[in-house]
Amino acid sequence: MAAGEWHREKGDYLKNESFAEDKGNVPETGCLSIIVLGASGDLAKKKTFPALFNLYRQGFLQLNEVHIFGYARTKISDDELRNRIQGYLSSGNEGSEDVSKFLQLIKYVSGSYDAAEGFQALDKAISEHETSRNSSEESSRRLFYLALPPSVYPQVCKMIKNYCTTKSDLGGWTRIVVEKPFGKDLASAEELSSQIGELFNEPQIYRIDHYLGKELVQNLLVLRFANRFFLPLWNRDNIDNVQIVFREDFGTEGRGGYFDEYGIIRDIIQNHLLQVLCLVAMEKPVSLKPEHIRDEKVKVLQSVVPIKDEEVVLGQYEGYRDDPTVPDNSNTPTFATMVLRIHNERWEGVPFILKAGKALNSRKADIRVQFKDVPGDIFKSQKQGRNEFVIRLQPSEAILHEAYGQATWVGNVDCSK
Repeated sequence: MAAGEWHREKGDYLKNESFAEDKGNVPETGCLSIIVLGASGDLAKKKTFPALFNLYRQGFLQLNEVHIFGYARTKISDDELRNRIQGYLSSGNEGSEDVSKFLQLIKYVSGSYDAAEGFQALDKAISEHETSRNSSEESSRRLFYLALPPSVYPQVCKMIKNYCTTKSDLGGWTRIVVEKPFGKDLASAEELSSQIGELFNEPQIYRIDHYLGKELVQNLLVLRFANRFFLPLWNRDNIDNVQIVFREDFGTEGRGGYFDEYGIIRDIIQNHLLQVLCLVAMEKPVSLKPEHIRDEKVKVLQSVVPIKDEEVVLGQYEGYRDDPTVPDNSNTPTFATMVLRIHNERWEGVPFILKAGKALNSRKADIRVQFKDVPGDIFKSQKQGRNEFVIRLQPSEAILHEAYGQATWVGNVDCSK
């Protein structure tokens, strides 16, 4: 398979996977093992385990079906891992019965990422759990979440393929979840895709961007395409510019070794903010099927003209190099702003301004849609600013309208209904 090429051959995976399209949405039953690789790391304890806890608390993970395995090189016990993540579980619930029950679902296995022994021990632990839970009618499901640097994805996937895939012949499955950054550039991303694609079928591989899980990001399609109020306004005739802004009020905080390798553009802009840009700018998809939404996103990206050097500003906050994990001579940007221009009928002439930075004076993420001036504006003498429609993605989801320096609270968006 050439780098970057992906072939979805239906016959190849229907024999091993239970999620064939023509079977519809059939509820899955049986033993589910969720394996968090990199379990002792920062991402796992701050994001992955709390997310799993929220799924458990909401009833999506059942006590009698699921077990969670942590795997990493650090030599610690089950209880030591539980103690590490307990403080990051939903605020105010540290001593609750839900937390205690959830923590008991977690088992830890220590091992290297490139040696068979560790993955054989992991497979043994998973198999013992499956044997204790499975009846003759149940299938075994294994979900591997890679909370790891992309550089180790290929070797870890090879170990999973060789030693840890499901042994069930009753419709079980093995799936791999990888998160951004998926490589450092196009060449490395294509190489990763090729290497992982040689080990697993495409429907087994999930590449995710956790930013797409935010409520207002999920609700952007509803806001745009199921709302007659916005439909006639969302174009170059009414909108002057769109700003997509991501601000953090903290620096690297000991994660400089990771961040310095990627920088703010690879870490935030080329994944999180570009995904938001696509949802803001795309045309209405044929349906809500993932492939149809993806096709419209791709059309937006294909319409973006090359970025001009004079429309890019890079910066690094003072004190960044004081982090002991950052090289003394680093020129990695911690702040970036750039102007993207979309060459199509809807957006010709409308600049999309993307901004992202660390160690700034506030923490928030906004989509700010600035409308053109009102013809015959009777408030001209009091004018203090342009009409803005603001979609706040974090920390508190909200929609606001700002005109002439006055903000009007439009409301929160509940995506659960």
